[in-house]
Parts: sequence; C-alpha cells; structure tokens
Amino acid sequence: MIINMLKAHNLINEAQAIIITAGAGMGVDSGLPDFRGNEGFWKEYPPIATLGYDFEQMANPSLFDTNPKLAWGFYGHRLKLYRDTIPHEGFKLLLELVKNKDNNYFVFTSNVDGQFQKAGFDKDKIYEVHGSIHHLQCTEACIQSVWENNVDDIEIDMDKLEAKTLPQCGNCKELSRPNILMFGDWSFIGKRTDNQAREFHNWTMKNKGKKIVIIEIGAGSAVPTIRSFGDRFSRMEEGATLIRINPREYDVTGEKNISIEAGGLEGIKQVYDG
Repeated sequence: MIINMLKAHNLINEAQAIIITAGAGMGVDSGLPDFRGNEGFWKEYPPIATLGYDFEQMANPSLFDTNPKLAWGFYGHRLKLYRDTIPHEGFKLLLELVKNKDNNYFVFTSNVDGQFQKAGFDKDKIYEVHGSIHHLQCTEACIQSVWENNVDDIEIDMDKLEAKTLPQCGNCKELSRPNILMFGDWSFIGKRTDNQAREFHNWTMKNKGKKIVIIEIGAGSAVPTIRSFGDRFSRMEEGATLIRINPREYDVTGEKNISIEAGGLEGIKQVYDG
C-alpha cells in the first residue's frame, strides 16, 4: 500500500494533465447513498421496498408514464437531497491538485448530482455522461431542448414517496422529467451531454502525448461506464496512468496502473498527502 501511495504521488507530481473520474462512491462521504444492491436501496426508500421495485425499475422513463407521482417522488427527493448536500473535503483537495496543474483537467462522471459544480469545478470542464438532475426535458420530447431545473423543492408524501405536484414542460404543459439517462431510455435528449462530450474530446486531443493521470473514485462494476473508460484510456494512451480508489472493487489491469483500497475521501487524502 505504501509503495502504491508513493508511486501515485510521484505520478501526480509529474503529470501534465489530470482526468478525474467518479462514480456513486464519490458522494458517500458527503452522506449521499450509492444504492448498492436492493437492500441498500430499499433501506433508503422503505415505500419502494413495500412496492418491491428495484433501482432499475425506479430509474426508468416508463415510470413517468405509469406512475408519475412515484417517479417524481423519487427524483424530487433526490433533487432536494443533492441541493442540500455539501461536497466533502475530497472535492476541495482535488480542486487544489488541479490548480497546481494550471487547471489542465477534465471531470468525467456518471453522477447526476452536480456536486463537482457545487464544489467549484469549472462547469465547462465536466462531462456528465448520464446527464444531470439539475436539468429537465419534456417526457413527450415536444421540443429537443434541455433546460435548467429551476423547480422549487417538490412537496412529497414520504409515506408513499409520491410527489404532490408534478413539474410541467414550459412548451406543451405535459409532464417534464430529469435530463438523466435512465435504464432502457430511448427518449433521453442528449444535446447537453453531447456538447460536454465534444469538449472532453477536444481537451483530450489538445493533451495527446502528455503525461495524464486518471484519478478514479468510487466507480463500481455494476454500471461500468467509468471503470471501462479508465481501463480503456490508460491502455490506449501511452502517457496515461490510472489511479483507482475503491474500498472493494479496487483491482486494476496493466502494470502501470495503481489500485488504492480506500473510500473516496480517505483515498483522495492519501494520494494528496503522498
């Protein structure tokens, strides 16, 4: 472990650019749930346990058709949770780290909570691959537009996890939904995330051939978007190295990559302190 820490610290010191990649585990130290397994999910939302729905059934666009009050009860509760949450100290440490690299960084995250923006990271240097709860779209896709979620906190009957009011599309007055890529989602409007993807691609092209360190925090294998990116990018780019921080699934492929068995905040502190 000590050898890995020293190696990680040296790699970061030598890096010319940083990619921060993060999964749900990044928010755990801020008090956010990671919905690990049905038992963990149901513990957070007892009314859903009574219904027997799992996370994939709740995070599904069809629920806005079949049970919009429950759908917005779930996402309305999460919206308030994310708005009220203060990003943990690890965000600040990462921000200080990238400032030392002349702010030559990009964030690549599957999280929809907006915590990186709240912590002070440049919104133009963040790629939210699964969208954001802080943006909305029409469930009917009447216009291919995405707009900021300025809806006030939604009043929710927590015994049923049902929203008492339902946000509407400003154009056609039909139901709106979060601009989040859900399971089995063919109606997701990807305009905003596509723009972020282009900015990220342009950034990687500008930094091609440089020493790049990927610091991955709390990315599991159940939804492997973040892990797969880190494995692939470090394999394809000769100058790129992956530092994977995870308390359980910390294994890495490739001799140059480093694994750190730790939670998000703990691992960031260890890497930051060397």
